[in-house]
Amino acid sequence: MAVKMLGYFERDSVIHRLSGVTKLIIFLLWSTAAMLTYDTRVLLVLFVLGLVIFKLSKVKLKEISVVLVLILFFLLLNNLAIYLFSPQEGVQIYNHSTELFTIYGRYNMTVEQLFYQLNVTLKYIVVTPAALLFIITTQPSEFAASLNKIGVHYKISIAVSLALRYIPDIQRDFRTISQVQQARGVDFSKNEKLLRRLKNVSSVIMPLIFSSLDRIETISQAMELRSFGKHNKRTWYSARPLTKIDWIVLVASVILFTLAMVVTFYDGSRFYNPF
Repeated sequence: MAVKMLGYFERDSVIHRLSGVTKLIIFLLWSTAAMLTYDTRVLLVLFVLGLVIFKLSKVKLKEISVVLVLILFFLLLNNLAIYLFSPQEGVQIYNHSTELFTIYGRYNMTVEQLFYQLNVTLKYIVVTPAALLFIITTQPSEFAASLNKIGVHYKISIAVSLALRYIPDIQRDFRTISQVQQARGVDFSKNEKLLRRLKNVSSVIMPLIFSSLDRIETISQAMELRSFGKHNKRTWYSARPLTKIDWIVLVASVILFTLAMVVTFYDGSRFYNPF
């Protein structure tokens, strides 16, 4: 069976039972803390907590392996770009230089640069699984209700939830069209030359775009027939009230966020300097 790229995973876990509002607020606090801090100690704590939360969600790593591989690829590109454009960034931030070896010109490898890029990598590793976990444990309709609950207009909320809802559909259409083209003799395998393979992939992309546009037209007509957008407010069938567990988790998240900020800015700098 093909791996599902993104979308809601039905599970009976404590993470799934939390309200969408709770998960959205936690995700925003979590992301803000991870983006603001360059404190390795804070990032490592968030990383370990993220692993525990992921385990509690009962979602297996292999179920989102495709997305994780893509993320790791772009993370590698990001690290290469940082070093190419700013190889002395770590030295400037920590005001210290411990050279390991020289590559060419200003491109030498220092412990400080490696430490800086380790922190950048940790920030991505902390934030990305949290975003994935939020998406795969929250139903799109409940996600839209959550966005509207925190003040986002319901039209924008619906648009975001529709985009999330149709990611699996687009993936399924891509697979179906690809199989049809292969049945007609179009080769996507490694036996074909790279340029030829890219040209063959275009035979899938165009039908996929047209089928997506057709789906968009169908949805927009259905929404128009139901007078979508006539009123300034709307109710949500999938919205869930906050329970006792939601409040406990929210309070714990606020405390964790506050502690992370205190540790980060305790000495006036958001960079932890061990040198």
